[in-house]
Amino acid sequence: MKILIIEDEKELAQSVAEYLSEENYLCSFATNFREAIDKIENHEYDCIILDIMLPDGNGLEILQELKKQNKQDGVIIVSAKNAVDDRVNGLQLGADDYLTKPFHLSELMARVFSIIRRKQFENSNIIQQNELQIDLLSKTITVNREVVVLTKKEFDLLIYFVGNKNKVISKSTLAEHLSGDFADMLDNHDFVYAHVKNLKKKLYDAGCDHYLKTVYGTGYKWIN
Repeated sequence: MKILIIEDEKELAQSVAEYLSEENYLCSFATNFREAIDKIENHEYDCIILDIMLPDGNGLEILQELKKQNKQDGVIIVSAKNAVDDRVNGLQLGADDYLTKPFHLSELMARVFSIIRRKQFENSNIIQQNELQIDLLSKTITVNREVVVLTKKEFDLLIYFVGNKNKVISKSTLAEHLSGDFADMLDNHDFVYAHVKNLKKKLYDAGCDHYLKTVYGTGYKWIN
């Protein structure tokens, strides 16, 4: 899952990223308003952690830009304790949640997980599709009640496919999802093919139906 941390306090941003990375979240950074606008214009994120007090602009304007572009990225506002009006305005502009500084990293991660679960998986911790069951909390997969062992990348791919079911997803989109904002710097996206191939094989060998389809010349689609 891709997270954008918009925060000018670099030590705080790094601490957040290190904590979230332990749970397999892929974090990118923006330390000022202009960088944040560039990121949201050119990339998609599962959740954005937004400090509304930036050195060169107001984070509320970033929310307005997300709304203007009809973006569906989840947003958590981070603000000072006395910034009640900003929090209210942020929620009215479309933010999903807020935290006041200082905050516990465990609470932030719980809120990130909650937003992604609500937006992509109808607020459920368990995803069931016939013989396939995915437990989002324990990050375990079973097919016909037998555990299927996936790598972190394979699990992330599976969740991304299921969360975007019935949509054709291009290799470049998958590359960005797996590699973050550095995907544009890669010479090719062969690693995406390798991860998808391994994921398919593990699911099919376990007896899972062929929900993941290759759309030749375009990408992949998860059929519900």
